[in-house]
Amino acid sequence: MAKTPQEPNEGLAKLVLALRSQGVTEPKVLTAIEKTPRELFTPELFKERAFEDSALPIACGQTISQPFIVGLMTQALKVEKRDRVLEIGTGSGYQTAILSKLARLVYTVERYRTLMKEAEGRFKQLGLTNVITKFGDGGEGWPEQAPFDKCMVTAAAPGEPTKLLQQLKPTGVLVAPIGKGPVQTLRRYTGDGAGGFQVEDLLDVRFVPLLEGVAKEL
Repeated sequence: MAKTPQEPNEGLAKLVLALRSQGVTEPKVLTAIEKTPRELFTPELFKERAFEDSALPIACGQTISQPFIVGLMTQALKVEKRDRVLEIGTGSGYQTAILSKLARLVYTVERYRTLMKEAEGRFKQLGLTNVITKFGDGGEGWPEQAPFDKCMVTAAAPGEPTKLLQQLKPTGVLVAPIGKGPVQTLRRYTGDGAGGFQVEDLLDVRFVPLLEGVAKEL
């Protein structure tokens, strides 16, 4: 049966209700999710699952994160409208697009050229003018553009992401999955203004690992 034009809206409405019930309650975060068409970032094979609260495969062996995790990480980052945000791991660009609706500028780094080019096409299609992309090693951050107000890492760092923390402002916030195993800890670092960080463990998550360097073939 052919889908009606109303179905994506219905699916999105149900998804937002599900996120709210799981603890993603910040109104501006939910609004950003409502205004970001996840189906645009989902491979054709999985279009009909775009509004499921689940991670889905994308190119280069990566994933588009579960909407609950996207919403939770965005909420935990506490983005303000004047913030400059560094995102490590552009992926499909879905998380980037949501951040772009909350921040002044989003600087996003991706190690797979294929993913970067595809994401850039989606940003252009959506008319996003406050996203700056870079093909590079996410673990190195973007020191030329530092310091940043906030940083989000969308791949699992094996340990404390020291280089990224050093690129934050003194009271900046970084949210990242930390750990080497199949299950990692989503952790928030909040600068204390004096060179240290308050560290909070939020929940257990599953992310692809943050790899060194750039992908030569993809």
